[in-house]
Amino acid sequence: MTPGNNGASTPEDDDPFGYLYADGQANGAQPPSGGYGYPNSVNRVRPVGTRQYGQQAPAPQAPPQQGTYGQPAAHYAAPETLPGGAATTQSHQSSHGGGGRGRGPNTKGLLIGAVAVVAAVVIGISVAMLSGDDKDDKGDNQADASPTQSQESSEPSPSASSSGDEKEEEAAELPSSDAKTLRLDGGTATASDIKGAKADGGVYVAGFDKVGAKVTWTVNGIKEGTYRFYVGYATPGEDTNATVVVNGKASTRPMDMRNFGGTPKGDWEKGWKDTWSNVNLADGTNTIELACNEGNQCNAILDQFWLTEEPPS
Repeated sequence: MTPGNNGASTPEDDDPFGYLYADGQANGAQPPSGGYGYPNSVNRVRPVGTRQYGQQAPAPQAPPQQGTYGQPAAHYAAPETLPGGAATTQSHQSSHGGGGRGRGPNTKGLLIGAVAVVAAVVIGISVAMLSGDDKDDKGDNQADASPTQSQESSEPSPSASSSGDEKEEEAAELPSSDAKTLRLDGGTATASDIKGAKADGGVYVAGFDKVGAKVTWTVNGIKEGTYRFYVGYATPGEDTNATVVVNGKASTRPMDMRNFGGTPKGDWEKGWKDTWSNVNLADGTNTIELACNEGNQCNAILDQFWLTEEPPS
C-alpha cells in the first residue's frame, strides 16, 4: 500500500504512521492531530487488532511527548476512548492504587498484612508452648499426688497404727467376767429366771440377800494401779449396797447399789443397773470380792464384773 493524499475509501487503507516515511512526507503526511497521518483521512475509531497489513513494518520510534505529568498530550488519544480500553485502564489504576496519578504498589498495606501474619504465628506458638507447659505441670502434679493418695488410703501411718495397737492391748489386758465364771460362797447360786441379765445366757447370781453371801473374781495379768471396778446388778425397786474386798482387805466405803432411776418396787426386770467403785490393784494376780457383811443391805442379783482404767482427775 502506497501512502498518498488521494484518500482512502475505507479506514483499513489508511496508514496512521505515513508521516514517518519519505514517500508519505512527500505526499503531505503530517503527524496525527485528531486523525490519521494523511490529509483527508477518515477519523474513525476501530477496535484494537482489527487492522490487517500485507506485511509488518518495523516499529517506529515515537517522538517524545510533552505535557504536564499525569495529563495526556493534546494529540494523544486516551486508551479508554477506544473500544476495549476500559479494562486496560482499570487494570492500570488497580495496580497503581487508583486515580489518575501514577503511584507505586501499596507497600503500606502489604507491610501491615505481613506484620499481622507474623504476630498471629508468634501468638499461636506462645499459646501452644504455654498449653504444653500447663499439661506437663498437671501431669507432674498428678503423678506426684496419685501415690500419696493411695499410700494414705491404703497404708496408715506407723504412729497411728502403733497407738491403736497399744490401746487394743491395754483394753485386752483389762478383763471382765460373767456370773458363771465367779466363785460363789455363802449360799449364792446362778439362776436365769429374771430377764434382762447381760451375762452369757442371761445367767445371774442369786442368793446375795443375806449376811455372809459373797462372790469372788480372780483377776490375772494386772499392772499396779488404780482401776474402776464395775458391777452389773438389779434390785426390786429398793436401795442396796455391799462391801468390796481387794486381796483380803475390805474397803471402808461400801459400794453404792441404789435404785437409780426409781424402778417400781418388786420389778426386777426393769431394775438392771451399773455401779462402780475405785480399787487399787497390784502387779500380777488380784482377787476382788463383793460381800454382804454386817450393816449391808444386799437384796440384789449380780450378772457381770469388769475393770476400766480410772480417768485422769
